[in-house]
Amino acid sequence: MTDAALEPVGWEDLDGWDRDDHASAFATFQASCRPIVRSKPGADVRPVRAALQAVCVRAVAAQVLDEVAARQFFEANFRPVRIRRLTDSAGFVTGYYEPIVDGSRFPTREFTVPLYRRPHDLVAAGATEPSTASFPNSGHSSRKTPTGELVPYYDRGEIEDGALDGQHLELCWLRSKTEALFIEIQGSARIRLEDGTMMRLNYDAHNGYSYVPVGRVLIERGLVAREEMSMQRIREWMQANPEDANDVRRQNRLMVFFRIVGLTDDGEAIGAQGIPLSAGRSIAVDKALHVYGTPFFIEADLPLENARTNAPFRRTMIAQDTGSAIVGPARADLFFGAGDEAGQVAGRIRQAGRFAMLLPREIDPVAAGANMPLPPVAKPPLPPLPRPRVASREKAESRPVPTQLEAYRAWHRLIR
Repeated sequence: MTDAALEPVGWEDLDGWDRDDHASAFATFQASCRPIVRSKPGADVRPVRAALQAVCVRAVAAQVLDEVAARQFFEANFRPVRIRRLTDSAGFVTGYYEPIVDGSRFPTREFTVPLYRRPHDLVAAGATEPSTASFPNSGHSSRKTPTGELVPYYDRGEIEDGALDGQHLELCWLRSKTEALFIEIQGSARIRLEDGTMMRLNYDAHNGYSYVPVGRVLIERGLVAREEMSMQRIREWMQANPEDANDVRRQNRLMVFFRIVGLTDDGEAIGAQGIPLSAGRSIAVDKALHVYGTPFFIEADLPLENARTNAPFRRTMIAQDTGSAIVGPARADLFFGAGDEAGQVAGRIRQAGRFAMLLPREIDPVAAGANMPLPPVAKPPLPPLPRPRVASREKAESRPVPTQLEAYRAWHRLIR
């Protein structure tokens, strides 16, 4: 996390920590712990992964905890650490949900738009061969040609124009490209098939292009006012302007590919960690930076009831999912459940927020942050810099002067 700023804080510094439903947060954390306890770290050698496993052993053994005991567990096993991107004053939260839409296993006159599984020739960033392994959140994916050459993968426009035709990658077929786009944005969906069964799809990979929000395109082109923007407003505009919608949609060259994770509508959506998500407690994070199961305390003011009024959101959330657009140390997608009502709430969420990562106490935050940039918060006065000894004015003027941050880092190393 070379672009992250970390700052240890106290529990009293977390606005609303004492008012959260800690029993609910612990139950969600415990659900993440069960697969962590059963598994081995494998290739994940990050210190947080090993430390989290030790905490999870205790969490699973604790079984069900009431409100007081759950709070005591978090405070005894974790320490809060403020986290944000170095160049940002705060983090950023959005909302997502699991759409429930009608679809078909086969193309028909009504269902003409496919959702695709991961292509066989898709190569992840940094790799040289296609693989079925977990796919990274970001990076430029490639396509391996028959001659062995790696070239940029097809973008949204090329795929919509038939670049993947004939490869039998279609998982199911939907009514509209707008429905497909929203499922890609959410990263999962329940498809109600013609015989009434539910096909559950989840994010699997992407074609390697940067995510461009279609809402931003509509605002920049003056097609929808910024204050009106929401997922529902995007849907309404695309339905009213089907021809222009094709061009707007293609400005987002990113395409998401899916995998089937279940054929039942019981329970919640399955996140990337492989467990059911908890509405109001699960978040999607950047999996390249964070370990699944890590708790975060998020402070934000969100339009939960309607688009005109913000309400305090102060809650412990558990990292259980990921997505191609979720990139950065203080970036989270809040899961609100399945169906249209959850979708209306999720579609309004695009707000700044403060993040505190709950770091297992087995990890020394000073050691963990040894290579982290220092946050620009109030610090003790810097000692005066010694005047350089040079033979002439010309040499003094040519010598680079340390920045305040460089000087503070040097001072920090001396007193540690």
